[in-house]
Amino acid sequence: MKRRPSIGTVLMLMNLAILVLPIGGLWGLRLYESALVRQTEAELIAQGVTIAAQYRSLWRAAGGEASVLGPPLDSSLTRRPGYDEPWLPRTAGLDLAQDEALPPPPDGEPPAAAPDEAAWKAGLPLSPILREVQFETLAGVRVLDRNGIVVATTREELGLSLSSRDEVRRALAGEPVSVLRRRVKGAVAVSRSLFGHGSAVRVVVALPVIEDRRVIGVVVASRTPRSVGEVLADKRPDLLGLGLALLAAVALLALVGTLTIARPLKAVTGWAKRVAEGERDGMPPPTHPVVREVAELSEAITRMAATQERRADYIRDFAAHVSHEFKTPLATITGTVELLREHLTDMTPEDRERFLDNLESEASRLSRLVQRLLDLARADVMPAGQDGCCRPLAVIAGLAERAGLTIEIMADGDMMVRMGAEAMETVFGNLLDNACRHGGPGSRVTLALRRDDDEVVLILADDGPGISPANAGRVFTPFFTTARKEGGTGLGLSIVRSLVTAHGGAIALRPSERGARFEIRLPSV
Repeated sequence: MKRRPSIGTVLMLMNLAILVLPIGGLWGLRLYESALVRQTEAELIAQGVTIAAQYRSLWRAAGGEASVLGPPLDSSLTRRPGYDEPWLPRTAGLDLAQDEALPPPPDGEPPAAAPDEAAWKAGLPLSPILREVQFETLAGVRVLDRNGIVVATTREELGLSLSSRDEVRRALAGEPVSVLRRRVKGAVAVSRSLFGHGSAVRVVVALPVIEDRRVIGVVVASRTPRSVGEVLADKRPDLLGLGLALLAAVALLALVGTLTIARPLKAVTGWAKRVAEGERDGMPPPTHPVVREVAELSEAITRMAATQERRADYIRDFAAHVSHEFKTPLATITGTVELLREHLTDMTPEDRERFLDNLESEASRLSRLVQRLLDLARADVMPAGQDGCCRPLAVIAGLAERAGLTIEIMADGDMMVRMGAEAMETVFGNLLDNACRHGGPGSRVTLALRRDDDEVVLILADDGPGISPANAGRVFTPFFTTARKEGGTGLGLSIVRSLVTAHGGAIALRPSERGARFEIRLPSV
């Protein structure tokens, strides 16, 4: 037998998958690392705006005039709609999952011309301030003039040109820029692990310094964002405890699932196996299953086992009855044949005729039994309502004419029922045969029809000796008959009940002062 995982194992794996999915989402989208990057970007923007305001003030004090710097920039670049102050980015938008890290920045180059005089004067007092602030902010800051030459810095780049850098070139055109750059030359792409090192990149923010809609300089601020590992370093004990708690919760959920699903299913499966092996009184299924599906499965198997037991009992009893019914005529035929072989020459013509009549009678009985058994088998397997409809009055009139019977009919009108004419002939034929067999050829038969909501009620009664109370409960039992000597097989009423039931109806023996009275209910059309 192929090995398959148990429900408990599947539940455990499902719970673990549910636990891992959020972590996988964090890994795939790098949400927390991106949040740290955006936090760093926002801080650099705030620092850049402050330094830009200081630089603008010092530039003005140094005699700088924006009107001599050329034509102004487009207002859509330098001003926000509805605001008078220069346009600067107010929100961070970098995303590690979407924004590719650029290569490390190129080194500064010697400038082609001297820096702007007012910018140089404004930058000289800024450098010591920037270096002092760097101890707290850890950000590298450079202030560039309108040509991209460093006039103030936290490093040793004073006087060099950074105009070859893409973010600087765009900022000199009036566009505030935020980019990611790899920290060292030759470094590979950013780590994609959840607890990877965010220090593999630096966040670079380049903000244009605007005066009278003209760029008078650029503030470039950069810093390495904190990595997830650094942020969570102090939380490792708490994270370990949380992980253990989550694993314990997963195990507890799997245990609850096993107790409420797997164990009851195992009990139901074991009980079903014992029933399949033929055990009639196996252990009952769980009495109080928690899960509705398990309860429904348990009830279905219980009903199925009961049905199988009833069918097995029916088949066993049916086989016993069939063997009994066939045994007597077969024994008579066998004995008669032996007598004829031994004494055929010594018998008188009268004796030979008597024995031949016995053979014919028993053969006819066997033929009737076989035909009745075939009728019963067809009735038991007949699909309901698939053989058409008929009018009961027309069917019974044809039967009475062929049998030479007079039937008194009382009906509110002609009605149609959901049963084919052939099946209806079988039903009425067996009932009339019973009436004639028990009541004799002169018996009086009546048929009453009436409609009851969506059903047609047929009541067939005779004036024969009737059925005793002791036998009333057995008349529909296969092979039960009180007219065996007259050729009765005991299968007629069983066939009638099977046909009526197969067509969605019901038949019952009703009390009567005289004779037998059968009530049949069939769906009307």
